[in-house]
Amino acid sequence: MKPTLAMINSRRYVLIVILLLLGFHYILRISHESYAKSTSLSRLVEQLSLNRTLLTDPYYNDHRRANATFVFLCRNSDLAGVVTSMQQMEDRFNRKYQYPWVLLNDEPFTDDFKKRVSVLTDAPIQFGVIPREQWVQPDWIDEKKAEVARKVMVWQRIIYGGMYRNMCRFNSGFFYRHELLLPYKYYWRVEPDVKFFCDVDYDPFLFMQEHNKTYGFTITMEEFKETIITLWDTTKEFLVDNPQYVAQDNALGFLSDDGGISYNLCHYWSNFEIADMDFWRGEAYAKYFDFLESKGGFYYERWGDAPVHSIAASLFLSKHQLHFFRDIGYRHEPFQHCPQDDDWSRGRCSCNPDDNFDYTPASCIRNFDRIF
Repeated sequence: MKPTLAMINSRRYVLIVILLLLGFHYILRISHESYAKSTSLSRLVEQLSLNRTLLTDPYYNDHRRANATFVFLCRNSDLAGVVTSMQQMEDRFNRKYQYPWVLLNDEPFTDDFKKRVSVLTDAPIQFGVIPREQWVQPDWIDEKKAEVARKVMVWQRIIYGGMYRNMCRFNSGFFYRHELLLPYKYYWRVEPDVKFFCDVDYDPFLFMQEHNKTYGFTITMEEFKETIITLWDTTKEFLVDNPQYVAQDNALGFLSDDGGISYNLCHYWSNFEIADMDFWRGEAYAKYFDFLESKGGFYYERWGDAPVHSIAASLFLSKHQLHFFRDIGYRHEPFQHCPQDDDWSRGRCSCNPDDNFDYTPASCIRNFDRIF
């Protein structure tokens, strides 16, 4: 049968429709791919804008990490303060870097505690119990003598005079030996109910690593003399027998105004520390702590980990291995460090820059400045 003109036109019409549908499908597919690429690009730009350090921070490139962790000594009863501190640290810094957390307690953490804090971070988190021998008062300590020391300080109204001796001893000589911390080199100490005021848009751990820094702080002050009456004399006794541990370019000028004859009570406030645990694990500090431990001053007086750490770091390290984190806003009641000038605006700091402990009469930051 010979096709008619109408049949030919009908076939042409069907062919045109098919071609149009194919063309329309192709256009849709191209448009969808283009939109997907555009959306992905927009999301990437948005993410890069959010994490602007990806573009500007040399320590963040290639997602490098230091061998580091947060250390948080706390109790189940500290839950509300723990949540507040962790949330701020995650929001201001760790949501971008995902450093792990190690929480330590002298008793097991409750399931509710673990649940409440674990939801705050996507980083690994571990919960550890402190071995009894690292926490409780040793059996060889004369309890009657220690009790008298506590009562005298309470009578003198020394803040925390009757408290925290186990914690001070643990933080001085044992935390870095805990099995959960042994795999790590650097730590950032965090405590309940502290405040972090500013964005930290670089990696302080990698900063420490790249610049050969060993001990970092934000606040300095004087210790209560009544709590460390014999600490300096004990330190000098140790140094007489171990002069080899004193660094040539040390920071004695931070600790003493008369060349080491007396201690001016200045210390780095150790509730904030970013430091290298290998220093505490090293020979010089290990022997120094063992010597202090043998004297019983953690219980017969109330030697704090702040002056103990500060004396060791200032004497056994080069002063150039110490670092003042001027750009990290921090508060532990009742004192705070609020960054100044460009550091304040760059960090989008929420603190009042006029409320800053640095150069108040009770601060020792002038002593730190002068050694340089």
